[in-house]
Amino acid sequence: MSAQVNSDPVAAAADATAAKIISPSVGPLDPNQGNISPLLQPTVPETSTAQKRGGSLTPGGSMSKSELSSMTGSIASKLDQYLGSTNNSLHRHNRGSSDSNVSLGSLSGANLENHNHTSDNNKDSNNTGGEQNSSGSVYASGSGGSNNGELDDDTKLANNLAAISLATQKISEIYLEPKPKKSAPDGHQVTNDHFEPEKHFYPRVLNAQIHPMVGYFFSLGNERIIARYMHLNPQVNEEVLRKCLDYVPKHFQWAGSDLFNVTTASGHRQMIIVETNSCPSGQKSMPLLSESDEHGGYRLVLESAFKDMIETADRSLGGLAVVCDKNMMEASGYASTLAEVMKEKVWLVEFYEYDQDPPVKWVDRVMYIRDEKKEWHSIRACFRYVTQKPWNRFPLYTKTIVMNQTVACLAGGRNKMMAARAYEFFNAELADSGLHVRVPETINNVTKNEIPLWLDSMGGHAVVKVPYSNAGQGVYTITNKQELQEFMDTPQHYDKYIVQSLVGNASWSSMTRHGKFYHVGTIPNKKNNTFVTDLRMMVAGNKQGFRPICIYARRARKPLIRHLEDDLSTTSWEMLGTNLSVKSPTGEWSTEAARLLLMDRKDFNQLGLGVDDMIDAYIQTVLSVIAIDKMCQRLMKDNAEGPGQTFDMELFKALNPDSVLWQEVLL
Repeated sequence: MSAQVNSDPVAAAADATAAKIISPSVGPLDPNQGNISPLLQPTVPETSTAQKRGGSLTPGGSMSKSELSSMTGSIASKLDQYLGSTNNSLHRHNRGSSDSNVSLGSLSGANLENHNHTSDNNKDSNNTGGEQNSSGSVYASGSGGSNNGELDDDTKLANNLAAISLATQKISEIYLEPKPKKSAPDGHQVTNDHFEPEKHFYPRVLNAQIHPMVGYFFSLGNERIIARYMHLNPQVNEEVLRKCLDYVPKHFQWAGSDLFNVTTASGHRQMIIVETNSCPSGQKSMPLLSESDEHGGYRLVLESAFKDMIETADRSLGGLAVVCDKNMMEASGYASTLAEVMKEKVWLVEFYEYDQDPPVKWVDRVMYIRDEKKEWHSIRACFRYVTQKPWNRFPLYTKTIVMNQTVACLAGGRNKMMAARAYEFFNAELADSGLHVRVPETINNVTKNEIPLWLDSMGGHAVVKVPYSNAGQGVYTITNKQELQEFMDTPQHYDKYIVQSLVGNASWSSMTRHGKFYHVGTIPNKKNNTFVTDLRMMVAGNKQGFRPICIYARRARKPLIRHLEDDLSTTSWEMLGTNLSVKSPTGEWSTEAARLLLMDRKDFNQLGLGVDDMIDAYIQTVLSVIAIDKMCQRLMKDNAEGPGQTFDMELFKALNPDSVLWQEVLL
């Protein structure tokens, strides 16, 4: 079920609907002012303990149903006034809504039929204690007036909440972009015979030969990596480093970090973490390390991480499945390889966020998949390749074994806000070891109005991120007033952001407490152009610790320029954005594969990397994964009322105070 702000169901419903009205995520309700209209400010009884927190109303424990009825009645009534009085404005700003002419009294139809039995005489007698719209519907916004025939508190609440719900739906239709709706086909089974390399690797990869230096890195093993790293970094505690590489993850077994190769003005080069992803892509972009194993990294992930987990699964629960919401090239590769590894058929199914009739469901925390005959099949273990808000489709605790568990995404694998907190906590543990997770300077829990202030503090250059987006979505590089204004004008779904220092060129990177970092970039091409690149390092962990799985790199669309004023037609994102995924307005994903840099004899030389750089990237990736796994362990606690574990929502709210996100979490 969805996470609620209050344990009382009625109070929770009031809080959820009020949050939708007051939250900035709804967008500018007043087209002229850019913020909420004064008409919509609820009248909260002075005797109540209602508090406004992060844009939502959280009723206190002592609020009575009568007070709730009064509060919600006031909100419903004023919403009704607003929709009527701003009818023309709503029509001008309509974004394709089929019902832009919302008029006064339109909320009356929201009253629940089974509660709407009050006679006309009773409505008249109660009008002193409420407000009557043009259709005769009364919202219980006060306590005065006659009690003869007055609706009881439960009925008032039901009517008021229904009215509020309808109003927020109409407002969201007008002001928010429509959500792409996509239906997935029913699941089907695959076998090991379905694996064909040309279906699971890019054509360039099939014809590529691994670069000898990359192959050498993958042959080292953790002991030799430790020896080399200690030789170059004698200040590091060797025992701590060994414990990190031998660490056995409990929740976050499969990850991929994106790293920048940066330097300082004094020439100190290092790898820094941009973000760490749960359920990462990468297999289709990695040349085979051994031509005799056509499955490549697909087999490595499944044998080194997933196989350990499913050996403990209850076979009576059913079969195995791979569930995805994008990147079918890799998802199908994992499914057919899993069939080869486990010697049984594997279900392959797509599971989209806005699917009205998805082929996946949960019954008593067990996953079921619908086949083409519309029959449902239970699943004992699931390999999850669902990356877009998986927490609204996968419960945080399941009887079906899931890799990665959803908590890995909430704790940092798909939540940049929590990842930053995880790195802070783990760096505190590593304080005396000489190791730490290197990240750009990060400011958490920033509201939209605060962003210009933080931008100024970083010298006018910064990166703003929507914490819960991925695949390059929701990332804004800001280097001038125009880019800042474009961001401020963009409607957003969530309330909070993170602001990070920008890594650009030497003359236009953010100024931080640790100085400036700027991109090393590619080796200059024949036109003397240098491009920004990032490096994806995928790792997997099991009982034997971590191991590297695959590497690839991506470059930006346009080359770096020395000074921003040298070419005003080029945006900062064109020079700094490296992600290859492109999302269309319909929700479809495509890939700009021309900017992909392989670890082969042709592309690798452009990166200017050596074995020591790859070792540094590997260790940074492992440290970031451990940090997030430890955060998972903080958030998951033993269930005092039964088997399994429960999610510590109170701790999560304290660390990630974004009420819009809370409502999405499927506990």
